[in-house]
Amino acid sequence: MLFEVLNKIGRFTESEAAFIASKMVARQYKKNQWLLAEGIICRSISLVVSGAAYQFTLNDIDENIIDLYMANDWVMNYTSFVGQKPSATCIKAHTDCEVLEMSIHAAHELIGMSPVFFQLGKVLEQALARNHYFDNTLTPLQKYNHLLSTRPQLLQQFPLKMIASYLKMTPETLSRVRSIY
Repeated sequence: MLFEVLNKIGRFTESEAAFIASKMVARQYKKNQWLLAEGIICRSISLVVSGAAYQFTLNDIDENIIDLYMANDWVMNYTSFVGQKPSATCIKAHTDCEVLEMSIHAAHELIGMSPVFFQLGKVLEQALARNHYFDNTLTPLQKYNHLLSTRPQLLQQFPLKMIASYLKMTPETLSRVRSIY
């Protein structure tokens, strides 16, 4: 699985992928367990092997969903990881999940060993791009269509209230958009 995921971000030989795997630690999280709490520095990136997780901010009433993660997705708080500053967001297991975790130190060690490992930086780029896609420049229909074309499996894994928050719309608006289909 790791070899396939790595080949989506760059060209790695099987031995390079195996070496990357040797720098990762398998972790299990129970439903509702924190992968990263607000105020803690994100010191690792994780690859979801199974299950689901989500990143959010807390307001007085609700969780504002920033990103949704499933198998083969990389999980991290980009700003905290890159800047090594306390996280303004939380990451929580939506279901029981298993991840492969790589510490920032292991990532730096890999990059220091060979330029081929610079390709791991694409993981960071993908995380940043995905987090900023659903801004207010798109209509609700455009957001939903993008979700259907890029990550339709999220609709089976997460409740519609969470999907609506992720798409930056109310659950009622999401219902109206879904009724078009």
